Amino acid sequence: MPAQQKKLIFCTAGVLSFACALGTAAAVGTQLWVRGTILCTTGALLVNATGPELHKFIGEIQYGLFSGQRVRQCGLGGRPFQFSFFPDLLKIIPASIHVSVILFCTVLIVFALVGAGFFMLNAFGSPYETLHGPVGLYLWSFIACSCGCLIMILFSSEVKIHHLSEKIANFKEGTFTFKTHSEQFANSFWTILVCSLVHFLNALLIRFAGFEFPFSKSKDSGTITGGVDLMY
Repeated sequence: MPAQQKKLIFCTAGVLSFACALGTAAAVGTQLWVRGTILCTTGALLVNATGPELHKFIGEIQYGLFSGQRVRQCGLGGRPFQFSFFPDLLKIIPASIHVSVILFCTVLIVFALVGAGFFMLNAFGSPYETLHGPVGLYLWSFIACSCGCLIMILFSSEVKIHHLSEKIANFKEGTFTFKTHSEQFANSFWTILVCSLVHFLNALLIRFAGFEFPFSKSKDSGTITGGVDLMY
């Protein structure tokens, strides 16, 4: 492939990696990871609410990795409540999983920036062996993509398996009991998915640029080695 096309491919991959780093950093600081509604089961049972009356007992909840807000509805109008995971909710959430999600987000940002820098070095400079060459580019892309996948798996398990929304909804609630009515992942969660796909795409761009995979061996080298062996 001509050098100009390789530069264009590496520049594109570098810009995509840098955009993913910025997108992940922005996603970490938002409250748009999960959105949902919560039902005040205690209030609904007290008045035997059904049909349209049930909407008076359905509140809203949204949260991210560090903070969030909920609006509780128990028949007397909405009452908003702001909360933060650290240190308010640390005792009721799966702290090890939650901290792991934050750590992997940090690693994803770091390696996305590292990958962007090495893509630019390969585009405008002379690629060095291993670290700046194809092996390094595959490595940074693989680590970033793997971190994105781990973030989604861990956070999904925290929300769905450990019922994170219900634990947040019932935080400091002694009289009323809340149950998750509906919940869905919001924009920041899907940003991580897009970033993971972008890093996988970057690995394909490296291959498209003409670089072999690090674990593949050239047939020519084996042929030449065999010829040398025959000479001796």
